[in-house]
Amino acid sequence: MAVSLEKNAPHQVVIVGGGFGGLYAAKALNAANVNVTLIDKRNFHLFQPLLYQVATGTLSPSDISAPLRSVFSKSKNTKVLLGEVNNIDPKAQQVILGDEVVPYDTLIVATGANHSYFGKDHWEKVAPGLKTVEDAIEMRRRIFGAFEAAEKETDPEKRRAWLSFVIVGGGPTGVELAGAIAELAYKTLKEDFRSIDTSETKILLLQGGPRILPHMVPELSASAAVSLQKLGVELHTHTRVTNIEGDIVTFKQDNEFTEIASKTILWAAGVQGSPMGKVLKESTGVECDYSGRVIVEPDLSIEGYANIFVIGDLANFSHQDSKVLPGVAPVAKQQGEYVGKLIQRRLQGKTLPQFHYNDVGSLAMIGQNLAVVDLSLIKLTGFIAWAFWLLVHIYFLIEFDTKLLVVFQWAWNYITRNRRSRLITGREAFVEPKTVNTRVQQPSGTPL
Repeated sequence: MAVSLEKNAPHQVVIVGGGFGGLYAAKALNAANVNVTLIDKRNFHLFQPLLYQVATGTLSPSDISAPLRSVFSKSKNTKVLLGEVNNIDPKAQQVILGDEVVPYDTLIVATGANHSYFGKDHWEKVAPGLKTVEDAIEMRRRIFGAFEAAEKETDPEKRRAWLSFVIVGGGPTGVELAGAIAELAYKTLKEDFRSIDTSETKILLLQGGPRILPHMVPELSASAAVSLQKLGVELHTHTRVTNIEGDIVTFKQDNEFTEIASKTILWAAGVQGSPMGKVLKESTGVECDYSGRVIVEPDLSIEGYANIFVIGDLANFSHQDSKVLPGVAPVAKQQGEYVGKLIQRRLQGKTLPQFHYNDVGSLAMIGQNLAVVDLSLIKLTGFIAWAFWLLVHIYFLIEFDTKLLVVFQWAWNYITRNRRSRLITGREAFVEPKTVNTRVQQPSGTPL
């Protein structure tokens, strides 16, 4: 079924993906003389930076989500379609959604990124990542389910396995997960159980490089490491996971292999471009990098197709200081705004200089009153950084009522140290953890 257009209709802009890039591109075109069609397989915009708070019980999924139709209810030139694009015909200028065809004059692809297990995709079942609401709910089930299972377990060795949490990856997501789980185990849950002492929980954060938060300056990485260790997190740098089998994680550090039994293994180590990267490569011949991100031109279009733009986490933009821009929300937001303005300028017979990212800095939450903030010339740690982190994330939330809800939840959690969204959902039964053997020498596996 084709979606028909009126004759002499305004310029047709199709945006695939309702994340930060797609959302802000559509907003930039709000007052333009164009028709915008925003297509997403979900009916909501998700604020991914706060997914870890859903996974650890601080917030609910609805607190960090905004229905796309509600966001654009007053944008009369914007239509929202629920569907998944599975192909593109660049010659006919159409995107294909099953049996539907949507024509475009300009196409913006902003479908983000997925987890990367570096060729070990079978690890995903035992080590979930954190990119979607479903991921966060599954992670929450495993985290709180582990404490419940430990409460019933009478075998000390098996109980230790339930109370062992392994987080792979020392970037912002891994650091924030580790800090949040530490606060759960050592503060929030300490009075809730009768048969276990949650302070016996073991939290390991494994990082392949020499330091956590490698995108920050070394002094902030060091400050974050000290804060995590004070919370009770065990840091292992220069550490590469070589195998995950069942409940056993094998990692290599200083040429020595260690096996640990953990029922809760969480993945925060790598990302790869969404499948739309492959679709674009097959339909347009555009080049992709090793992680499936699309190589874009200085104006964020793709080679040979000036009317197709790729933005956000799916884009490999390396035209600024010869560095590939990181897959973070501010990059996607600025790219979306840029492309929206560029389209309008082109319709006026004009253009814009190449895209230039204004680096607003980076930040990571570690725990209550603990964060690190890198604003280039200004470095913040501790309570001031934590307060700044809160303000920035409130600012980036989309809807006003969502901002109020999150502020209330954070205030309540700060006062009571209680997490109200500790629901365990899903039907999967718990599996007996395997026994633990430490410092086991074995042939080298495939590192991360």
